[in-house]
Amino acid sequence: MASRGNKRPSITDGDENLGVLSRVSRSVSDSQIVRRAKSTASDAAFVTQKLLRSTGKAAWIAGTTFLILVVPLIIEMDREQQFNELEMQQASLLGTPATAAPK
Repeated sequence: MASRGNKRPSITDGDENLGVLSRVSRSVSDSQIVRRAKSTASDAAFVTQKLLRSTGKAAWIAGTTFLILVVPLIIEMDREQQFNELEMQQASLLGTPATAAPK
């Protein structure tokens, strides 16, 4: 009998040996509301992941399109402007009136 009194109750012996906090925690984690919240959070994470993936793809498409179509246009417009300025400088040095560049 002396050895039985020294035995400490373990958590795995059953609900009757669990503390109040453990029993409340277990009943809360097994509730329908918590399961639904976990399911909703999981669904939201899945949708967010898909959205980020598709947004990344769209950003890649927009970026490469910009590099292929718009950057060469900007470079060509800059060259045209420099060429026009050079013509105007040469015309002013030669003494001929500068003509307006056609637009």
